[in-house]
Amino acid sequence: MATSTKIVLLLACCMTLLCSSLGAVGNGYQISSLNNTGDGGIQAILDVIANTDTFGPDIQQLQVIASYETKDRIHVRITDNINKRWEVPKDLISRQDTSASSSSDLFPKDYQHNNPSNQLQFFYTNNPFGFAITRPSSGEVLFNCTPSSAANFGPLVFKDQYLELSTDMPTYASLYGLGESTRPAGFRLISGNTYTLWTSDIPSITPNMDLYGAFPFYMDVRPSGNTHGVLFLNSNGMDVLYQDEYLTYKTIGGILDLYFFGGPSPLSVVQQYTEIVGRPAPMPYWSLGFHQSRYGYKNVSVLEDVVAKYASANIPLDVMWSDIDHMDARQDFTFDPINYPQSEVSNFVQTLHAAGQRYVLIIDPGIRVDNNYSTYTNGMKNDIFIKSSSGSSPYLAQVWPGPVYFPDFLNPNTQSYWTNEISNFQKLAQFDGLWIDMNEASNFCSGVTCTFLSDGSPCPSPDAPTTCCLNCNNSQGSKWDYPPYKINNAASQRDLGGKTIATSAVHYGGILEYDAHNLYGMSEAMVTNRALQSVLQKRPFVLSRSTFVGAGKFTAHWTGDNGATWDDLRYSIVSVLNSGLVGIPMVGADICGFLFDTTEELCNRWIQLGAFYPFARDHSDINSKPQELYLWPSVAQSARKALGLRYRLLPYLYTLVFEAHVTGAPIARALFFSFPNDAQALNINSQFLLGKGIMVSPVLVSNATTVNAYFPQGIWYSLFDYSQLVDAGNGSSQVVSAPWDTINVHVNEGSIIPMQDPASTTSLARKTPFTLVVAFSLQPYSLAAGYLFLDDGESIDMELVDGSSTFVTYNASKSTGGGSLTSNVTYGNFAFNQGLLLQNLVLFGLQAAPASVSINNAPSDSVTIQQISAHAVQISGLKIPVGNIFVVSWST
Repeated sequence: MATSTKIVLLLACCMTLLCSSLGAVGNGYQISSLNNTGDGGIQAILDVIANTDTFGPDIQQLQVIASYETKDRIHVRITDNINKRWEVPKDLISRQDTSASSSSDLFPKDYQHNNPSNQLQFFYTNNPFGFAITRPSSGEVLFNCTPSSAANFGPLVFKDQYLELSTDMPTYASLYGLGESTRPAGFRLISGNTYTLWTSDIPSITPNMDLYGAFPFYMDVRPSGNTHGVLFLNSNGMDVLYQDEYLTYKTIGGILDLYFFGGPSPLSVVQQYTEIVGRPAPMPYWSLGFHQSRYGYKNVSVLEDVVAKYASANIPLDVMWSDIDHMDARQDFTFDPINYPQSEVSNFVQTLHAAGQRYVLIIDPGIRVDNNYSTYTNGMKNDIFIKSSSGSSPYLAQVWPGPVYFPDFLNPNTQSYWTNEISNFQKLAQFDGLWIDMNEASNFCSGVTCTFLSDGSPCPSPDAPTTCCLNCNNSQGSKWDYPPYKINNAASQRDLGGKTIATSAVHYGGILEYDAHNLYGMSEAMVTNRALQSVLQKRPFVLSRSTFVGAGKFTAHWTGDNGATWDDLRYSIVSVLNSGLVGIPMVGADICGFLFDTTEELCNRWIQLGAFYPFARDHSDINSKPQELYLWPSVAQSARKALGLRYRLLPYLYTLVFEAHVTGAPIARALFFSFPNDAQALNINSQFLLGKGIMVSPVLVSNATTVNAYFPQGIWYSLFDYSQLVDAGNGSSQVVSAPWDTINVHVNEGSIIPMQDPASTTSLARKTPFTLVVAFSLQPYSLAAGYLFLDDGESIDMELVDGSSTFVTYNASKSTGGGSLTSNVTYGNFAFNQGLLLQNLVLFGLQAAPASVSINNAPSDSVTIQQISAHAVQISGLKIPVGNIFVVSWST
C-alpha cells in the first residue's frame, strides 16, 4: 500500500475521533481489549459508548474477529460477546467449498493474477470502532464504516432485532447484486433505492420489489476495471439503502458476518465468492435442451399431442413438464386418476425416453392435512413439519390442496422422509427431474396461528382456491411477528408473516422462522437434490423458485411469474444476469411470458432471446392462451433458426456448465465481465455474453427490424451469417440488421468455439461431428483460444477423470504466411472411445483461403477448402478424433 494512502486513511481515522457525533439509533462502540493477530487481523472486545432505546436496547459488549483467510479474502465477524446468536447453518453454506477446486486451474487466464501479496488490507479505529478495507496495489478504499462528520451515516448499531452498518461509497462505483427484484432501471444498482431481502411470493411482473430470492452480495466495479465483492452472510430480513456516497445495511437479526473478495477481475470475484457459498451444481446435458411447460395441460393426451406437434414442426424439444395439473386434488406425489392415470403417465414417459427426451414434474412444499394421504401420515409419524410458535403442533397454512403443513428442511430427519416420498413417486413415473415451486414459502393465508373452520365449508373453495379458508389470528403475535424495525418487504404492504409462514413458527432445534425464512427454498433444494441423487443414481436436475446465496450448489432457477409484455422481455436479461452473478448460473425466464396472452410478434422475438438463456423453457399460465412455438409459422421459423444455433452450441454451453461448476463463473454474463474497464459496458442491460466471447443482442421492442447494439473492443463476427463483420474499434454502438426471424449473435476475436450439428434432441446432437469456429482479428498476427469439456452428461460427479471425461484446450495463431490450430488434450480416452470427430474448421479473419493444409505436419489432400465469405474460410473433411492431440496448419 502506498505511504500516501496510509496517511490519508490515518488522518480520516483521526478525524473520526475528533468529529464523530452520537447517532440517533445507536452511539457506536469502542475497543476495550485488543489482540493483534500475526497476519494483520484483530480479535477485539467492543463496549457500547452510550445506550439508546430506538429499536430496542443496545447489546452491551461485542466480539470482533477480522482475519486474512486468503490473499484474496478478508473476513470480519461481529457478534454478541456473551450470548450466542443465529447464524446461517454450515450444513447449508460450509464457508469453504473445495469440492471442484482441483479443476479450476484449467481456466487460469481469467481467474488468476500474478500478485503474490494480499489483494486487500484491513484497518480499524478504536473510538468509535470502525474499519476499512483497502486495495494496496491501487490505494483504493473499498469499504469504510468509520463514521465521521464528513460521512452521511452513523456508527455501528447492534441490538437484538436491529443491526446497522454503513460504508462510504464513491459516486463512481458501479454496483450489482443485492437481492432478487425486477429492475426496469437495469442491472446496475441505482442510487436512492432501497433493496429489500425477504423471499416473497410476489409475481416478477411487479417491479422494484423483493421477489423469490435473497442475495446479500454485491459486486463493485471501479473505473480502472478493478473489481471486488462483498458478502453479508446473514439470512434475516434486511433493507439495504444505497445512496450516492454510502450504502447501509439494516437487518433485523443474526450477526454482522462480512466477507470481502479482492478480485481484481469480475470472474475472480465470483470464483472467490463461490469458494464460500459453494460452487454451482453440475447440470445434466439434457437440461441444456429446449423445455416445454404449461399450467393447464389437462391430461396426458394433451402432453402427447404437444410432443408430436413439436416433432412435426421440426422444432427441437428435449423436456416436457407437468405443472400441478398432474396431481390428484393438488397433492404432492400423486397422479390424477382421471386425467393423469399412472399407467398412461408411465407409458408417456417411456415414449419420451425412447426418443431421447425427458420429463420433469412439480412439487410444492405444502403437504395436505389428510389422514388418508400417506405423505401426510408419514410426515406426522416422522415429526418433520414446522411447528407453530407454541411448539406443540405443526403450523397450519393453506396452499393449492387446501390446509397444509410445511416440511422442515432444516430437520435432519426430513432427508430420509423426503427421499422416501420421491423414491416411491419416481417408481410410478420414472421422471427425470423435479421442479420445486411456491417455496418462499407461499401461503394463501396470513396468520400468526390458523385453525380449521368449524362450519364444514369446503377448503379450499372450488370457486376461490387461492382465498384463505382458515380461521387465522394475528392479534397474538410476538416480537418475532412484529419486530421493532419494519423492513420494506412487499413495499411495506405485508407484515413479515404475510402470505407466508408466521415468523414466530419454530423449526427443528428451536430455530425461528424469523431467522431462517430466507433459507426455506434453498434448504428444500438441498434436500431434493440429495434425494434425487439417491433415487436416480444420476446427476440431479432441480429447478427452484426461491433461492439464497449458495443455492446454485443444489438447483437451477427461473425468474418466476413474468408477463407476456415487451417490458418483461427486456427485464428478463437483468434477472438472468443477477442470478448468475450470485452463483446460480443455470437460469432463465419463462419464454413468451407466463401471465397474460402473448402475441405472435412478442413470442417470435422472445424465443430468439430465450434460445440463449442458460435454461430455455416456454411456460404459460392456465388463464392465458396456449403459446407453444409451433402455433404460429413465423414463431416456428424463428424457433428452428435460434434453437438450431443453440443446439449447435451445445458443446460450448456444456463447457460453460463445467466452468461454472469448477470456478463459479456465470454462463450468461454482463458485458463488463470480459470488458471491465469499458465504461459503456458497465451500463448495458439489453445484451449479454455467453461465456467470454459470444454476445447476444436481441430485439426488445415491437416493430423493430434493427438493433442499436454496443460492441466492445475488437472485431465481432456473426454466428448466423459468417459474412457479417463488425469492427468496434475501442468500443462503439452500431446499428445491425434484425429481420423478423433473426437475432444477432456474434463471436469476438480471440475466441475458439466448439460446435456440433443441430438435431431434434441433445442426445442426437451430441453424436454429430464437431466444428471449431476460430475467430482471429484482422491484424496480420493474431491469437485465439478456447476449451471443450466432455463426459457422459449424467454421472453424479462432473469432474475431470481419466476414462470418464475429456478436457481439450485449443490454441490458434495466424500470420501473413499461414497459421495453425493445436489441441492440448487431458484424458482423451473418453472422447476417443465415443468416436467423436472434428470434421470442420471455420476460420474468421483470413483475407484469403489457404493454399494447403497439413495435419500433424503431414499434408492432407482429403480436406476441402472453401472461402465462405469475405472474412471466413471453412476447412472440411478433417476427420480428426477429438480425443487426440493434433496440429492443423495451413499456408497461404
